[in-house]
Amino acid sequence: MATISAAVLARQDDHTSEAVLKLLKGNAAFEALSVTEGNDIVTRDQEDDVKLAVGIQYAVSKGVLPKDPHVDPVTKIVVTGKSADEVANEIIAAFPSRSGNVIVLQGLSGTGKGTTVKRLQAVLPHCVCWSNGNVFRTFTHLASQHCEAQGIEFSKEVLTPELLHSFVQRLAFEKFDDCFDVTIDGSIRVNTIQNTTLKMPIISSRVPTVAELTQGEVVLFAAKAVDTLREAGCNVILEGRAQTLNYIPTPLRFELVMENVSLLGERRAAQRVMAAAQKALGGASDASDEAVTEAVLKVVETL
Repeated sequence: MATISAAVLARQDDHTSEAVLKLLKGNAAFEALSVTEGNDIVTRDQEDDVKLAVGIQYAVSKGVLPKDPHVDPVTKIVVTGKSADEVANEIIAAFPSRSGNVIVLQGLSGTGKGTTVKRLQAVLPHCVCWSNGNVFRTFTHLASQHCEAQGIEFSKEVLTPELLHSFVQRLAFEKFDDCFDVTIDGSIRVNTIQNTTLKMPIISSRVPTVAELTQGEVVLFAAKAVDTLREAGCNVILEGRAQTLNYIPTPLRFELVMENVSLLGERRAAQRVMAAAQKALGGASDASDEAVTEAVLKVVETL
């Protein structure tokens, strides 16, 4: 019977998930969990795509984004049976140089985008993974400030194209010493408020509403920021949905795919199992292979 060591479990990466998949092959509880996870992935991705399409269409309708942006061909990488290192190496092999690259990475949830990004960040010099999260939160913060100053309730109706455009005028992407940051009104650095003001419950609750109406503004801001980073010699990775990534100009476009979609559920199920087993063992690094294996077999029955 296959076993898993504490060292392998502690890695919590693609090596761990492969070990879990090998151990639980043919396990009825794991097979059931895999089916559930696979169905959930497909459903969530479809729902997210619909919501995102609404935001993109709104941006097109008000003239913020073009309807049909030019998109360079996307290189599809079949990840089935490959390690994250192998996938990352395939991507790097396409680079014209080791600096100033803008890399777009898309694909269904569960195809290993996050793990691949970590591998790329580990081997590429001056590598930055761009996220729109703080930009959406910054727009939400400005909208909340506006409502408070005007003494009005926050609502979708308040977020007019004119108001959102005024927010765009207040934001910039600038260099400070050896790092870059988003600034508000030329003085407030987003990095200084990202874990405080921007994480307040009231901001978090309003982000979905603001995000639906600001897809265009945020995508254009990201495109300009990414170009600034590229000109500075940084390697920039953008990971997410094709609908927004299509507005980021770059020839380095990759999509991670699995020939058998059912494998998505198995990988996600393995990730849940290995995280639960690590928690059950309390992160003990001296646990025997038998104890680790037993923990994995137990937790899969509870998920």
